[in-house]
Amino acid sequence: MVIGDVQYDSPGRNDRSARALNGEWVEVKNTGRGSVNLRGFTLTDRQGNRYQFKDFRLDGRSSVKVHTGQGRDTRHDVYQDRHHQVWDERDSATLRDNRGNVLDSDSWDGRRHHRNG
Repeated sequence: MVIGDVQYDSPGRNDRSARALNGEWVEVKNTGRGSVNLRGFTLTDRQGNRYQFKDFRLDGRSSVKVHTGQGRDTRHDVYQDRHHQVWDERDSATLRDNRGNVLDSDSWDGRRHHRNG
């Protein structure tokens, strides 16, 4: 399990609309062959904002985008149900398993990503 692409500071207007909030996301990728239940896995930012996966099975060699705003969860998109943006232009994302072990971490400074994990 790794962090894939990141879309921080959603493109367009930062007006806290559902569209703006859902334009901001972090992708979680299952690089293995088998499916993994992400129940209890967490995704956190530098400021301590935390998203915890519910009962969600991610198929092998597939990914899910964790959107900031509200929406209906599907196999490829889940939503944090927040009313404000989380991922800043200088931030980091950390993915932990259901035991709190860090699986991957990624940071960016407004121009590029810096792989930490």
